[in-house]
Order: sequence, then structure tokens, then C-alpha cells
Amino acid sequence: MRPTSADPSLDAATRTRLEQGAARAEFATIGWNVMEMFITIGLGIAARSLALIAFGMDSMVEVFASSVVVWHLRHPDRHDAAVTAWALRLVAAAFFLLAAVLVVAAAVVLLAGHTVEDSPLGVGYLAVTALVMLSLALVKRRIGVRLGSAPLTAEARMTFLDAALATSVLLGLVANTAFGWWWADPAATMLVAGASAFEGIQNLQEAAELEASG
Repeated sequence: MRPTSADPSLDAATRTRLEQGAARAEFATIGWNVMEMFITIGLGIAARSLALIAFGMDSMVEVFASSVVVWHLRHPDRHDAAVTAWALRLVAAAFFLLAAVLVVAAAVVLLAGHTVEDSPLGVGYLAVTALVMLSLALVKRRIGVRLGSAPLTAEARMTFLDAALATSVLLGLVANTAFGWWWADPAATMLVAGASAFEGIQNLQEAAELEASG
């Protein structure tokens, strides 16, 4: 089980400040992903890129996971093991949904030998997204560790996977343009899907352990 105990040096004021910072990071994640959903799906349709479209769909999953964490941070019984376990199960469901979306999208591309148009705007936007998501993931993980918040640290890992997915789609677009490697992106996407499914299983196990210990 991953460590979930809070920093013992935290006083009430510091805990409140950290929880407010976590909420701001989650709202920033939600805002970015809502914008990202429309931009990447639009760019994907223009470039005939299923990978970009799937990345936009992934944004919906991230919005759901972030909403779960906001709910947990504001729940009056957020320190209760049963409430935390329920939040972890919801985040696990988001991981599994993300894995399913990515596997289906990658399989369609691989089976169809789908060709993609060049998308300089897509490449540029994905580069920015990867940096933004990585920064948010690091902030949320740091706060989650100090608070001992299992849902927050779990969702931080999803945000990190979002950054990894943005990077894989970006590299796939570049490889397709430079070398004609149309299969590079779906292959990398399958790896991200596997990591997402693994995180979902870990979260379910952690939720079961929390309930057993509570």
C-alpha cells in the first residue's frame, strides 16, 4: 500500500492552505482539460488524426477524476477511510475508462493503417499541454503527499499519464511527418493504456486495504 499518512508537522492553518492549493490545482486541471477537449478534437478532425481525437476524449476522463478529488477535498468526512476508499474507487474507474478509450483508439489506428495529415498546430499545442500537465502533476503530488491524501496523489498520477500521453501523441505526429511511422503513436498509446490500467488496479487494492484497516 502506498503511504497515505499526513505530514505530522502540519497545523490546522497549513492544512487548510494546502487543501486550498490542491483545489486550485484541480480547478486549473479541469479548466485546461475542458479547453483541451475542444481544441484537440477540432485539430484531430482537421488532420484526420484519431490520436488527437482520442486525446480530446481523454480530457473528459481527466475532468471527471479531478472533480472526484475536489469532492473529496470538500467532504466533511474526507479523513474517514470509507469516504477516501470511495474516492479511490471513482478515480480507479477513471483510470480504467481512460485505458479502454486509448486501447480502442490505438487498435483502430493499427488495424486500419490510418494515415494522418501534418498538424503543426497540434504538435505545438501538445508540447504546451505536456508541460502544463507535468507541472500540475508535480504540484498535486507534492501537496497530496503532505496531506496524506490518497485520492489527490492518485489523480496526480493520472495527470502525469496525461502528460505522457500528450508526449506520445506529439512524438507520433512528428515521427509520421518525418519518417512515415504511422504506427508510432498507437504503439506508444497502448503503453500509456497499460500504465493506466495498472494504476486503476493499484487504486482498487488501496481502497480495499483502507476499508479493511478502518
